Amino acid sequence: MYIIKVKGKAKIPDYIQLRDEAFVLIAYFRADRPLKDLHRYGLDGKETELAAVIAGLEFGKLQPLAI
Repeated sequence: MYIIKVKGKAKIPDYIQLRDEAFVLIAYFRADRPLKDLHRYGLDGKETELAAVIAGLEFGKLQPLAI
């Protein structure tokens, strides 16, 4: 799974994208909102680890998600 942080413009907020191994979009959520429904993506119980990864992400850099 891969993660990328997308920079918003003006009134559009920053977003996080989760993509699978074929780079198909599987999740798209606001970076500033609490993480919920992570069980849909196989990340249940990893909220704190994912929040730490999101906080350290640079905008526009696709990275493998290893948590």
